[in-house]
Amino acid sequence: MKITSINTYPVSVPQTRPRFSAHELTTAFAVIITEVHTDEGLVGYGQIHGRPMQDICGWVARFAEIVIGMDPLEHGHVWGRLFGLMSPRPGGVRGSLGLPPPLPRGKRAEILAAIGGIDIALWDIKGKAAGMPVYKLLGGTKRPVFTYATGGHYVEGAALCACAEELASFISMGYRAVKLKVGGETMAEEIERVRATRNAIGKEPMLMLDMNAAYDLNDCINFAAAVEPYDITWLEEPLHWYLQPPDFARLAAHTKIPLAHCERELTRFSVRDFITTGEVYFVQFDSTRHGGFTESLRVATLAEQFGVRVAPHQAPELHSHLCMAFPSVSFGVETNGGPEHDPLWYGLYKRRPLVKDGHVEVEDAPGFGLEIDWDFVRQHRA
Repeated sequence: MKITSINTYPVSVPQTRPRFSAHELTTAFAVIITEVHTDEGLVGYGQIHGRPMQDICGWVARFAEIVIGMDPLEHGHVWGRLFGLMSPRPGGVRGSLGLPPPLPRGKRAEILAAIGGIDIALWDIKGKAAGMPVYKLLGGTKRPVFTYATGGHYVEGAALCACAEELASFISMGYRAVKLKVGGETMAEEIERVRATRNAIGKEPMLMLDMNAAYDLNDCINFAAAVEPYDITWLEEPLHWYLQPPDFARLAAHTKIPLAHCERELTRFSVRDFITTGEVYFVQFDSTRHGGFTESLRVATLAEQFGVRVAPHQAPELHSHLCMAFPSVSFGVETNGGPEHDPLWYGLYKRRPLVKDGHVEVEDAPGFGLEIDWDFVRQHRA
């Protein structure tokens, strides 16, 4: 079997009201669908979450020229060839063996996103060729995968504690765990948001805090101490982007709340350092941002070796397969409540997993078991 072509379909659904995290404004729900065709008629689909979308699609197109003719079942070989383009090699500056010079350092995030989108599509093909779901291809057993719902984004003009009612509505939908965005207001206001949310959801549900790298070390130590009484499951991305595993280790030494991180880490190598020296307990590597499903499998294997938990960031339709394949270290996957919170989840697929009673139930179909609604894609193509 050989790869014959690769296409991309950028999709963007405008938000009715722009929303903020502590770090950034978002005005649309967006994804890039990757489509890999083969000479035997099998087609695989992947997805990418990243920006600028036009640049990432450009990288996918460039990589298509390199991997066309390769065997899609040899996903490790394809991944290695593309990843290797990011480093020097003998004669590489002049270009060699039909390959471009080493790719620019400043574009690594976009490049790894493009590699990831292609890689995910290859895993979809691999499952379809074998006639089995990806989780079963990896030796996993079908089971419901635990999920939590994320909310509490900042919306201009909304009341400070509107988040409490929103997250309580997730609990009424059957979720047993919710995650609150924090870090965008003063520390006193954030503590009040956490208090109000805990009171609204009750004592039993898990409550996680997504901080989007809002604090320096000393402020985060103070914040952690203030929210500990509200039974917090984890502090996610707690420290400024430039702070490293030793800083996370210092934070961990000052709080009983476990740390979650790694959704924005580019490779398994930096994830390794956060696990081994940064005291990160929940690992949130995202296949759709950097490196694809192949790199996520390596991260999950690493987590298994060091006894930490895997809680992949977003894309539950893909990451549930990872969690089923690694049940001993799986915490669960992230979802986003109802259609108004995630129109892509509800509109992009004709067939996708179900969310029921706080769990994701995957279709028992070959590959990732997804059927794309192409009318939706055409309507919202960016």
